[in-house]
Amino acid sequence: MPVERSNVPEQVFRQLVAAVLEGRYEAGERLPPQRALAQDLGVNMASLREGIKRLEQLRLVEVRHGDAMRVTDWKTTAGLDVLAHAVADDPALTGPLFEARRLLLREAARLAAQRRTDGHVKALDSLADGVANAPDDAAAQMADLMFMATIIDASDNLIFSLILNSIRELYLSQLDRFAPLVADRDELIPLYRRAAKAIADGSAARAATAIERLAAEQEARMVGTP
Repeated sequence: MPVERSNVPEQVFRQLVAAVLEGRYEAGERLPPQRALAQDLGVNMASLREGIKRLEQLRLVEVRHGDAMRVTDWKTTAGLDVLAHAVADDPALTGPLFEARRLLLREAARLAAQRRTDGHVKALDSLADGVANAPDDAAAQMADLMFMATIIDASDNLIFSLILNSIRELYLSQLDRFAPLVADRDELIPLYRRAAKAIADGSAARAATAIERLAAEQEARMVGTP
């Protein structure tokens, strides 16, 4: 189906990403010649090439000189930058995403209790209040995001921060989908406060347990488990 004329390269890119991630093209399979793809999508070659270049950057396809474009096994070649697209196209990845989030936050909180500054302590208290007093779910979501980001910042681990950057992009692009994270906030507020206090007290074990409990409650809301 031809794409609309507005922002054509972006739409080409999204259609091709979906085709690869949904398995319409299997790992190792050759993509159709570029002229055939351009004709099928109803776009010019420049727009198609830009879309393909972005697929290469995500390591979803491999283009070798003198050979056809081939789809990669993206689960073994792609990085976190493909996360937002993969989760959007495959809801089954929601469970693994939130499992990874829970485990990441647990270890980040453990480190944060040992490395936090007074600024982090104050920010966590303020953000826990922000979740509690948010006028709506959207505001609560942003306070929740900043609360978790502050824990990761306090952990002083650059790799954790880079992982968060990828998750943040996904989160901000699909806020409605993740609204259950802060639904029925009264049940969650004590968990935010418990985690903030444990980090302030410098108790690594309590901090890890508290944030894992909060993240597990949110995970259950997202994946529908008890």
